[in-house]
Amino acid sequence: MALLLYNDVMTLKELRISKELSQLEVSFLCDIPLRTYKRLENDDSYKSTAKYYYAYSKLEEYKSKKDNSNNNLVITVVGLGYVGVSNAVLLGQHNKVYCYDIDQSKVDLINNKKCPFVDTDISNYLKNKKLDIEATSDKEYAYSHSQLVIIATPTNYDSESNTFDTTSVESVIKDVISINPKCWIMIKSTVGVGFTNKVIDKYHYPRILFSPEFLREGKALYDNLYPSRVIIGVPNKTNLYISTAKKIISLFKLGAIKSNIPTHIIGVKEAEAVKLFSNTYLAMRVAYFNELDTFAYIKDLDTLDIIKGVSDDPRIGDYYNNPSFGYGGYCLPKDSKGLQANFKDIPENLISAVVESNKTRKSFIVNTILDRLSSYTNPVVGIYRLTMKSGSDNFRESSIKDVITMLLDKGISVVIYEPNLRVDTYYNCKVINDLSKFKNVSSVVLANRYDIELDDIKDKVYTRDLLNRD
Repeated sequence: MALLLYNDVMTLKELRISKELSQLEVSFLCDIPLRTYKRLENDDSYKSTAKYYYAYSKLEEYKSKKDNSNNNLVITVVGLGYVGVSNAVLLGQHNKVYCYDIDQSKVDLINNKKCPFVDTDISNYLKNKKLDIEATSDKEYAYSHSQLVIIATPTNYDSESNTFDTTSVESVIKDVISINPKCWIMIKSTVGVGFTNKVIDKYHYPRILFSPEFLREGKALYDNLYPSRVIIGVPNKTNLYISTAKKIISLFKLGAIKSNIPTHIIGVKEAEAVKLFSNTYLAMRVAYFNELDTFAYIKDLDTLDIIKGVSDDPRIGDYYNNPSFGYGGYCLPKDSKGLQANFKDIPENLISAVVESNKTRKSFIVNTILDRLSSYTNPVVGIYRLTMKSGSDNFRESSIKDVITMLLDKGISVVIYEPNLRVDTYYNCKVINDLSKFKNVSSVVLANRYDIELDDIKDKVYTRDLLNRD
């Protein structure tokens, strides 16, 4: 009843404005689509609906974070990939944030309120949200006034040395120490266990922390607004480190929409291990359901029925269980290999098995395709999209690349449909971004993730996407 009385005084729109929130932020807060929320505000016929009252009650409960914003910092985020940009946007709501990258095109995009990659939420925030963000390719300018530098540069896995390539991370550390020797540094890039302590000793600079990130490509800002946890690793648990870690955690919580966020302040080596073990577990889960699918396929069983039966056990869960051509993307392959390397001289079987299972799965996919092509003369295999996930434009370390290589080694002609490519050839394959022509040319179409635009050639499509989700 109290809600109805309050509703007579203030509309949903007026309440939102009083809380200094945008429509996009409220849609996040209420976990309803932005289009739906706009109807709640603008269409009087929605005023008596349960959704309207739900949104109104969530707004009434929301406590403005403005009063806490006096504890802000000047922050520099280095690296304008999905980790760096999502962190910059999150923190830029209540802090002055400089974004530094050597790629001037990314700098220009950020300064023009455009996202350098596909992430709908980041694009909306850059365009519609009041953010104190400035991008630059001048490192002196980026570092000189900062109190905290967050490093989110790439650390690709080097298979020859069995280590992460941390050249970019160390380069940033050296520059920061030279330009601003009182600044705190927090590493977000993935590194091996023991790296943070190593650079502290190497550069005689104790103000370095490590914080693992758990962000999905295409959903990076969402995962920062609704984090599963925030973890900061400290070299030791003296008052200075603990108070600094708590301060940084408060900034991440201030920018988030989710309340009651689990937080952990632990040792840097433990924090580094959390990142590697978390992603290797996810890789293991992908590999597990892929091997289930391989078994069912060969035994002529219904994979989906088995998955449903297995996943209804609450200890297992109905998520992250959709078969694929193998795990890929930027994190899972390199982190599982990185963890395997960290196990040197330590007894293990499972971690190595996860890495090997992914190779086996891709070989199985290729052999299955070759069997399907046996009745064709001069067949052409079409690769529908190189991206691993829907809502992402990134195909670094995509599992389909290894499938392409193996098909080419077998002498099979391959063409690629990938709208994000602006070249005529890729991986020694012709790129055809006219979808109709691509469909006509292809004898068989491989789709790691299915899309309705393939419905008219279903008989040509080979996919193991059984659940129509990532």
